[in-house]
Amino acid sequence: MASPALRALPLAALLLLAVPAAPVAAQTNDDAGTVTWSVRPADASGEDGRAWVEQELDPGATATEHMAVRNLSDTEVTFALSAADGFFQDNGRFSMLPSNEPSVDAGLWIDVQETVTVGPDETAVVPFTTTVPDNATPGDHAAGIAASVLSEQVGADGATVGVESRVGFRVMTRVTGDLAPAVSLEDVSSSYDLSWNPFAPGSAQVTFTVVNTGNARLLVTGALTAAGGEAGFPGPEEIDQELLPGDERTFSVTVDDVWPLVYIPAALEITPVVGVEGEGAAIDPVTADAGFWAVPWPQLIALAGIGLLIFSTFRGRARSRTRLETLLEAAREEGRREAEDEPAAT
Repeated sequence: MASPALRALPLAALLLLAVPAAPVAAQTNDDAGTVTWSVRPADASGEDGRAWVEQELDPGATATEHMAVRNLSDTEVTFALSAADGFFQDNGRFSMLPSNEPSVDAGLWIDVQETVTVGPDETAVVPFTTTVPDNATPGDHAAGIAASVLSEQVGADGATVGVESRVGFRVMTRVTGDLAPAVSLEDVSSSYDLSWNPFAPGSAQVTFTVVNTGNARLLVTGALTAAGGEAGFPGPEEIDQELLPGDERTFSVTVDDVWPLVYIPAALEITPVVGVEGEGAAIDPVTADAGFWAVPWPQLIALAGIGLLIFSTFRGRARSRTRLETLLEAAREEGRREAEDEPAAT
């Protein structure tokens, strides 16, 4: 919830900073100067080293956690504190609903004071409580909690624009009960990127959608094998891919150095892991056939060219031999005529 002062400022635009897995400092600028701050999980005494909050609660239960709001600026700053439903973006990064979108799930379970004022280079530890409704469904529920500031900027048309900047961390609540992790693979499609160099292989790409059909948060990993090659996902430079219950996300995986052998058998396997910070339990892998056609057109064209060259060579030799025989026959015939026309000796 925003403070009365923040609500009074007309908002022409909102800027939402994604809530990262490992919270970092945020910075904004306005006429009052630069405001830089960070928000991290904490206990009553201060930051406790966690990246985010994981908690397991019964329906109807309440738990108290803390957030450390650190003001890295040179002046005192009043931050607005808020909670909202959390979600994973298409790129796998965690975020929370913007201020103008109402929460319908775990964002409503969190109660935190509206504002906190923090002096320059100081940290304020603020408690917040999570109260699970009596009728909450078992499984994982995601929310985010953040500290924000509102600044004014003047747009190109001269209008004053209010910009909300916020940073925070995720709050994952697992409601006790029957945990039923499940996942499905949908819309599996394969394609082949042909290399027109007949002496170079191409690459295979498989696109598919992973759907979390259970009630537990899942970390998704897997591999695609094709023609003896293999590619894992996520890649070494990519972030972990997590899916909340009901989430679906589309992935594309490429295997390089695949020769076109008319039909390429390929197999896709994903290995979901039930997500809990610091641990995880794997569930049965899910597999799908991803075979595809890969007609070796460059090689066929090259073979056709070689065949045409061989045919042309032999045909040229046959023509030369026929022409030579024709010339020899004409020479013999000319010799016979000359012999016949020559007068007999007396």
